[in-house]
Amino acid sequence: MTGPRIFAKWRSWSPQLRSVLRIVAAFLFFQFGSAKWFAFPAAIIPGGGTAPLGSLVWFASVLEVVGGTLLLLGLFTRPVAFVVAGEMAFAYFIGHAPNGFWPVLNQGHPAILFCFVWLYLSAAGAGPWSLDALRERASRSPAP
Repeated sequence: MTGPRIFAKWRSWSPQLRSVLRIVAAFLFFQFGSAKWFAFPAAIIPGGGTAPLGSLVWFASVLEVVGGTLLLLGLFTRPVAFVVAGEMAFAYFIGHAPNGFWPVLNQGHPAILFCFVWLYLSAAGAGPWSLDALRERASRSPAP
């Protein structure tokens, strides 16, 4: 197989890889929320435990668990991804940027990456391996 044919074949996997990106990122995103909301798989709140009910961190954890679940399933991907991209932008500028300019030093690099992955998916959609794609196929098929 020649070089251009290999690249063309690889390029044809782009939609499926978008689904893989969404699934893996959502799984990681969910874990950040569940660690803050339920202290599962471990507590990450300073001092241990869970986020105080009604606090900014608690609201973020709810968005991350609910949004992460919906994104993992690929359900309502575009609006959910847009909302959590905004949440990650706020998280960076409220929680990380005040601690210094460099994201690797202020521990803000996950928030930045999540922000831009979600922003991309809000425009590109969930990909073929999603409930959104299943719903779209069902709506296009003729009624019996």
